Amino acid sequence: MDHLLTLLIVVPLVGLIPLIAFFRDVRAVKQIAVVTTFVELVLSLVMLAQFHVGEAGFQMVESVAWIPSFGIRYELGVDGISVLLIPMTTLLTFISVLYSTGGAIKERLGEYMAAFLVLEVGMVGVFMALDLFLFYVFFELMLVPMYLIIGIWGGPRKVYATLKFVLFTLAGSLLMLVGIIAVYLASGDAGNRTLSLPELLAHPGRFSGTFQFWVFLAFALAFAIKMPMVPFHTWLPDAHVEAPTAGSIVLAGVLLKAGGYGFLRFALPLFPIGTQAWLPILILLSVVAILYGAIVSVVQKDLKKLVAYSSVAHMGFVTLGIFVLNQQGGVGAVLQMLNHGFVTGALFLFVGIQYEKTHRRQIADLGGLANTWPLYTAFFGVFVLASLGLPGLSGFIGEFLVLVGTFKFNPATGPGGLFWGPAAAIGVILAAVYLLWMFQRVMYGTVREAYRSLPDLSPLEVVCAVPLLVLTVLLGVFPQPAIAIISPSVQRILAFATDASQVVVR
Repeated sequence: MDHLLTLLIVVPLVGLIPLIAFFRDVRAVKQIAVVTTFVELVLSLVMLAQFHVGEAGFQMVESVAWIPSFGIRYELGVDGISVLLIPMTTLLTFISVLYSTGGAIKERLGEYMAAFLVLEVGMVGVFMALDLFLFYVFFELMLVPMYLIIGIWGGPRKVYATLKFVLFTLAGSLLMLVGIIAVYLASGDAGNRTLSLPELLAHPGRFSGTFQFWVFLAFALAFAIKMPMVPFHTWLPDAHVEAPTAGSIVLAGVLLKAGGYGFLRFALPLFPIGTQAWLPILILLSVVAILYGAIVSVVQKDLKKLVAYSSVAHMGFVTLGIFVLNQQGGVGAVLQMLNHGFVTGALFLFVGIQYEKTHRRQIADLGGLANTWPLYTAFFGVFVLASLGLPGLSGFIGEFLVLVGTFKFNPATGPGGLFWGPAAAIGVILAAVYLLWMFQRVMYGTVREAYRSLPDLSPLEVVCAVPLLVLTVLLGVFPQPAIAIISPSVQRILAFATDASQVVVR
């Protein structure tokens, strides 16, 4: 299949045609959305099967001139990082759409499913785009349907949450656009300029140190807001709390990863001097995010907000792994992105399931649910343990490798791994505190009379949860296949980021 990557972009758009034709037929809308996202999932697995493990460069590349007068190309490709993030995206989208067919969305279902298909185009495109302008198009495309999903089908404060979400992310995107324009103007003489990542990487050293310092900052702010890093995180809890369950799943599971992926794909290899210049601040902010997210999670009263703040801490491990600039940290960061996608997506799914049944999210209003929901308790318990990093589940290996990479971190100046490593490890301990305490208060104790007659997981909810459970266990017990795919591409990125003529970190 020579144009498999293009097909991954086209399929959701094609699915929009029958969806629009049967907009008011609820049953048809559900079937079309589920089939379309399932076909997309299957295609992403075909792509993964065709990937050649051990190769560091881009594969399945499709490249044609798009706007040749400005050197802009329609250029797609995958490497060992994106080839795993794309199936994660298609799986979480399929689960989100499938769950939404169970009655969680009660009005304007056609528009809701259309928003998810457009969102999937943007999310998949972000992980495949190799032209900076094309990447920006997909990066922005994700914003519009997510704005609609939260703003139309969200909670009581949905208008406030969507405005905050849009203002934060749009501000970051515009800064990145300024950086892209600067890269274009500095990429060569008039008529010979390009925004193609492979072409830019083929001729390193074309950007001056001062240029890299400022343009890296423009890209880094966009990606830091998207992740989100402290102190750019304040939009996230509001967006999660107000978003419908499926919106929270893809927001936490996929959209946050666009920031970490952007750092690895563009910021590090294109701007090694800028990377090294801003490194101390980024390491500091990463550790602050780990500790701050954990501490704030401990005191949360809202179950959904607790999971949202835990995302801040977990994404702090991603950026820490990226910026210690070694193989263990980089591989751990990518594994942590995958783990966070599956596990935190599952946590938001189960928070949504219990909210649909109890109509309560305050931890103090819950309790004793294990007495009547044994199946729910078993699933939810496994994902809680995975989130806190229990060995044998997927959360452990990513955090372990990030901590190993952090302890190896040895900068020329400033504190090294023996300072940052223990500080980050405290976040792992705090994660056990807030997650186990939350689980104890929600699931155990005396069951409230109002909850005694509520049903356990439905067959649909079990179907949605099982794939996430299987992947959580498999990645924890057998991480080596994923590591073998990721490692060569991480090594290649680190070779650009630690260019021998500019190395200050080893």
